[in-house]
Amino acid sequence: MSKPFEFELLHVCKQTGARRGRLHTPHGVIETPIYMPVGTQATVKAVSPHELNDMGAQIILSNTYHLHLRPGEDLVAEAGGLHQFMHWDKPILTDSGGFQVFSLAGLRKLTEEGVEFRSHLDGSKRFLSPETSIAIQQKLGADIMMQFDECSAWPCEYDQAKGAMHRTLRWLDRCRKAQTREDQALFGIVQGAFYKDLRRECAQRMAQIDLPGYGIGGLSVGEPKPVMYEMLEEVCPELPQNRPRYLMGVGTPDCLIEGVLRGVDMFDCVLATRVARNGTVFTHDGRLVVRNAAYAHDFAPLDDECDCYACKNFSRAYIRHLLKAEEILGLRLCSLHNLRFLLKLMEDIRAAIENDSLRDFAESFYARHGRDNW
Repeated sequence: MSKPFEFELLHVCKQTGARRGRLHTPHGVIETPIYMPVGTQATVKAVSPHELNDMGAQIILSNTYHLHLRPGEDLVAEAGGLHQFMHWDKPILTDSGGFQVFSLAGLRKLTEEGVEFRSHLDGSKRFLSPETSIAIQQKLGADIMMQFDECSAWPCEYDQAKGAMHRTLRWLDRCRKAQTREDQALFGIVQGAFYKDLRRECAQRMAQIDLPGYGIGGLSVGEPKPVMYEMLEEVCPELPQNRPRYLMGVGTPDCLIEGVLRGVDMFDCVLATRVARNGTVFTHDGRLVVRNAAYAHDFAPLDDECDCYACKNFSRAYIRHLLKAEEILGLRLCSLHNLRFLLKLMEDIRAAIENDSLRDFAESFYARHGRDNW
């Protein structure tokens, strides 16, 4: 009988050491490296589940904090869990709510027991702890759950980062004890802010625990990209080779490439759909703001190398018109395009790893796009 969760390391790129893997879950197989579209409130904004499936999405992310506030985990459980509630039959990952709670700043009170906070919706007093986060995620029924952790800000004093890292380790132990369902995988989250010794210590201590996978949190929170890359270079070599590594909240094309080059397998980010709703799209020539007047008479597709629905059927001029007229279809088309662009980029990255040519691929990508054009 096969395990409900199993990670196969299929190939390591001879050029770079980047990894090509396959993660088995109760709701299907995930080919890695992979980008996960974000459906914070059980929906990827402006995109339907069948559109996600058609564009090649393998797994999506939803958020414990937001679903706890509305509609509530009990209602989702009554519906049969997230998969049935949102009509998505592929894998789902739920974030623990930790990042959202710690982003509330003045609206929260942190103790060893957990975090007391006020809802950003109605100001009501709420409480999240390792135990309640796991209880909520078990009711939501995602394939992959994330531990409740403490995320440090940028910049952060050493002692503060050290305290948050050690609390994250203690909270991981409580999360593991609170888990009762065997059909959900619990990932730990490596913290340590921007201090190499703390990152290494956290990764080493987590690697001693037989977890199904490991998140890398507390990055892409305002620090320069080279600092994030330095932290990945400290963390990834310390994590088990036979488990997936998930860089949380990162999703620009350059960061996807750089993360994979350093040994990351999974990514997520809201950026693709967020900037799409403002009329900004990713293309093979870099970022393009289709709202701009320069595209009013441009009848080319958003990207003539893209195979998404928007690029196969509509022009820049038409999409700009929709955006300027505040028609919903405009932001939907930009969202469809950006998501497909990132999913196709990951397909190309997986092929380059298999062909032992990822460094060549990266150099070719940057020669055309530049490194800071996102």
